[in-house]
Amino acid sequence: MLEIMVKLEEEGVEAVPIARVNSVASEESLETPSREVVTLYGTPTAESLALAVAASLEAQKVQRRPDALRDLTISSEAGAVGDTAWRDTSTGEMIRADLAIPLTLLKETAAELLVEGGQAIRRAIAGLLQVEWPEGARRALRIELPVARPSRGSDALLARREADGADCEE
Repeated sequence: MLEIMVKLEEEGVEAVPIARVNSVASEESLETPSREVVTLYGTPTAESLALAVAASLEAQKVQRRPDALRDLTISSEAGAVGDTAWRDTSTGEMIRADLAIPLTLLKETAAELLVEGGQAIRRAIAGLLQVEWPEGARRALRIELPVARPSRGSDALLARREADGADCEE
């Protein structure tokens, strides 16, 4: 299960992005993945939420560190653009890397998400759009999607072997 906090930001500026994805460090341990926070701008749709969740998942595939913090902006022109950062455990230095995920990849992943967890995504959008929210309250809710986080198993092990040269052919 993938747990995400979804917020709605109704006030906007011209040329606002579709969404923003941030990860917040987990306080439990380094083994526990960071928590994802999605902020949707304007009138939310199931497709915009699916694009934002897709950006989160694709960013996790690129940077498979459970302690990495991500900050991505999703737009209909550029896809997801942002960065990721983590602390090097040996030196204590903060490492930062740019991230760019093409819109075509986000749309493919979003389509898969709508097939796998479309009902939960649509329920979240319905909850955000309810008129019963107190005036001035920030609209936010937590959702769980039946989507597995990118595995850190065999793919990560293979990447580590290749980086160490253990997979060299002679």
